[in-house]
Amino acid sequence: MITQKSVQEILDTVKIEDVVQDFVSLRRRGTNLIGLCPFHHEKTPSFNVSPARNIFKCFGCGKGGNAVQFLMELERFTFPEALKYIAKKYGIQIEEIESSREAAEERRVADSLYIINQYALEFFQNQLVNTDRGRSVGLSYFRERGFREETIQKFGLGYAPEKRDQFLTTATAAGYDQQMLFNLGLCSPPDASRNLPPRDFFRDRVIFPIHGMSGKVIAFAGRIMAKDVKAPKYINSPETDIYLKSKVLYGAYQARKAIREKDECILVEGYTDVISLHQAGIENVVASSGTALTVEQIGLIKRNTNNIKILYDGDPAGIKAALRGLDLVLEQDLNVRIVLLPDREDPDSYLARVGATAFTEYIARQAKDFILFKADLLMQEAGSDPVKRSGVVRDIVTSIAKIPDPVKRSLFVQECARVAQVDEAILMSETNKLVLAQMQKRHAPGREGERSPADVSSDTDAVPVPAGQAPEQEAARKANVVGDEFQEKDIARILIAFSHEEFDKDDHLSVAEYIISNIEDVLDEFDNPLYAKVAREVLACLANRRSQLNTNYFLHHSDPEISLLAVNLLSEPYEYSENWANRWEIYLRMQKMPDDNFQEDSLQALKRFKLRKIMRMSERNHTRIKELTAAGDMERLAAHLKVHQRLLEIRNELALELGTVVLK
Repeated sequence: MITQKSVQEILDTVKIEDVVQDFVSLRRRGTNLIGLCPFHHEKTPSFNVSPARNIFKCFGCGKGGNAVQFLMELERFTFPEALKYIAKKYGIQIEEIESSREAAEERRVADSLYIINQYALEFFQNQLVNTDRGRSVGLSYFRERGFREETIQKFGLGYAPEKRDQFLTTATAAGYDQQMLFNLGLCSPPDASRNLPPRDFFRDRVIFPIHGMSGKVIAFAGRIMAKDVKAPKYINSPETDIYLKSKVLYGAYQARKAIREKDECILVEGYTDVISLHQAGIENVVASSGTALTVEQIGLIKRNTNNIKILYDGDPAGIKAALRGLDLVLEQDLNVRIVLLPDREDPDSYLARVGATAFTEYIARQAKDFILFKADLLMQEAGSDPVKRSGVVRDIVTSIAKIPDPVKRSLFVQECARVAQVDEAILMSETNKLVLAQMQKRHAPGREGERSPADVSSDTDAVPVPAGQAPEQEAARKANVVGDEFQEKDIARILIAFSHEEFDKDDHLSVAEYIISNIEDVLDEFDNPLYAKVAREVLACLANRRSQLNTNYFLHHSDPEISLLAVNLLSEPYEYSENWANRWEIYLRMQKMPDDNFQEDSLQALKRFKLRKIMRMSERNHTRIKELTAAGDMERLAAHLKVHQRLLEIRNELALELGTVVLK
């Protein structure tokens, strides 16, 4: 675990523009920087970086935050991974503490395994380009596949020599622990029963390194070069502490950016398919390595897109492979489309034959929704046999029931009823039975706390957020904010931006103290719970005398609602243009710039806030007056009339100070 001292040092050192410019081309506009948003497609820049605030904000899609949040959102880093990226960039030495001795040992072992794998990678690469056997066998094979030099380097391709123990001998001579070589599966331990000494696991094979999402090499795959039919064509590293096959997709590290940009992941079967498509400019591609998809692999895809297109060979084996395990993908609420290539073609060979443009057009044209593809295929196989057709319908219904979204389920029921020539009501009834059974199973005793996000979404008919709607818009929709929202928002904005500033130098009174002292008694009257939360947070900080109460306190707040609100309130899509003065000779003389105007800003915001609350109190009192008049309660009526008169006086005073016309 990274120490709080190191976390704070990283946050204090990092400049948002330094990090963002690693991924986005920025140009200066006034005091800020702008560029095309990396989170959504746009032609006009709406992505804003504020060096002064050390935050980013996209006014198109609504995403915003600090440098750490930028990396977590874009690269799907964890919090520690984002911190380590920044630390490496600035040469900051990270201090870490382990929760236990066991955790420290696990980390040490994992680091050692990564180091050895990196050494193995460099060994295999060197064998490929700097040895006669490597060039004649390995490099010639890659060139026959059409792989260019830059592609070979990008994917770290290599060659394992044919000598029985060449890597083992070289690695141990370099000081690497033999047992760790065995643990990684790079070398096989001695076999006493067969009188076999230790030996290399990969021999006379071209090597495909497998990268984790951080870019580190976690395993290897090797393709045989010898014409030995008894040996498997491909072999993979065994599972280790850093490599779990079910949690890895080949090419995911190289494809992550393209998948986000295109909002689609293309899934193929083999390593060479990934590399060939990538080289042809189709970079949003990963491989399952011939295995059925797992929940963890689907999760990797879902982190970057909800759309998956699966390419399989057009032979019967490819068709069966296409159907295998895809119900699991539907369960995770991904949009699945299937593309079957022409018979006896795989993605690599078909791409080589027709070229990138024709290939792209083909997969776009031939892609079919998985459910409809499955229905068409199975119905054709069943023919007119009623028993087989009944079984097919049940199979299709089972797949449809896995879809969490009720709207999607309904649409697929309609289409499949047409394809299967079955009454839609019957199909819907059977689907609902399965959905209900799944829900009952999830809610069975003993399963509390085990529900996945997919479980939750399948139980609700929530209205989806329109595409492109900003998070703050969605938050407002959910909160159903009415009444004094704008005045409360202004108070929250000032507290976030200027809490630490000195409001009254004589009394040493901060803006936070001034604001809170005037609104503390009406915190329960806030209409918007988020703005009230900010005010209560400031109140708690003042009560506990927390010295860190400043803008950064809110920007880096552990509550994501507060940190996002801070970004949104501190981000302004407009700036004062110097052309007003330089070109048009128009000068702003009446008001200071916003950052220098916090005292007057605080006074005005507080007056507007008070005016709204007084008007609300007046309305409630007026309603009470009507009730007492109807009841003939003259004594209590007189008291409320006095209150009404006083509220009117305060209202009019505030309105006069603000220059506001009150219509009622």
